[in-house]
Amino acid sequence: MFRGANAINMDAKGRIAIPAKYRQRFHDACANQIVVTIDLFDPCLLLFPLPHWEQLEAKLESFSNTDPNQRRVKRMLLGHASEHEIDGNGRILLPPVLREHAQLEKQLMLAGQGKTFQIWNEDNWHNKINDDVAAMADMPLDADALPELSF
Repeated sequence: MFRGANAINMDAKGRIAIPAKYRQRFHDACANQIVVTIDLFDPCLLLFPLPHWEQLEAKLESFSNTDPNQRRVKRMLLGHASEHEIDGNGRILLPPVLREHAQLEKQLMLAGQGKTFQIWNEDNWHNKINDDVAAMADMPLDADALPELSF
């Protein structure tokens, strides 16, 4: 499981380094084979270990080629998917088109989402968190619309 928000930097070539604490997990989960694509709802990227991506990809392959919404989701996720291998220094190179989509600059946030990570422009990440906190204050959560969360 990937959790937590980590401040990371992107170098001038568009490379990011995966924090050391996650590298063994990537090695164990996917032999450092990953897929990066765009998020459908926010200006960020999604980073998947390859086996998890392949599960999503199988679901996308069952989508209709005639339904406009299903075609749109398939086009956005598969059309932007980019396969990578985490190198010996724990780095990956993010393609320019993905960096542009997510407005990535030097300072980024790598946010764990369970089986995936989101990669954010640091300013956009903080703005999104502030928006989320404000939305929760303005509109209480609908407990019936959420899966069971007992802790």
